[in-house]
Amino acid sequence: MEIHTIGFTQKSASRFFGLLREAGVRRLVDVRLNNVSQLAGFAKRDDLAFFLAEICDAEYVHEPLLAPTDDLLGAYRKRTIGWVEYEQGFLQLMDDRRIADRISPSLFDRPTVLLCSEPTADQCHRRLVAEYLDRAWDGVSIHHL
Repeated sequence: MEIHTIGFTQKSASRFFGLLREAGVRRLVDVRLNNVSQLAGFAKRDDLAFFLAEICDAEYVHEPLLAPTDDLLGAYRKRTIGWVEYEQGFLQLMDDRRIADRISPSLFDRPTVLLCSEPTADQCHRRLVAEYLDRAWDGVSIHHL
C-alpha cells in the first residue's frame, strides 16, 4: 500500500495538482483541523473537492480523526511547545483515538494522498500519520510529494 503526503502551502495550483496527477492519486484524505480557511485558497474544502474531481478524477475525504486538537495545534503555533512536544502529543492523541483500529486500510485502497498545509513533511502531522499507519499495518510505502 502506498501513502502519499502533500502540503499546499508554497505551491501553485498547477504544481499541486500536477504532483497529484503524476503520482496517480485518486483519493485525497484531508487531515487538517480547519479545511475551510480563507487562507487556504484553492485548498478550501469545497473548491478542493471540485478541482480534484475535474483535474485528477480523484475524490475528497475529510478525516478529522487524523487532525490535531485545537489545543495542541494552538500551543505549537503560539510556540508554547516545540516540535518534539507537539510530535509526542500528537502520537499520544492518535493512540488515545485508537487510530489503528478506527481507520480502515480500505481508506487507502486506491492511490491516496494525505493533505495538510505545511510545505514539507518534516515538521507536519501528515508525516506522523503516515508513519503511524506504517507501524500499524504491514506493507506501507510512504512518498512525500
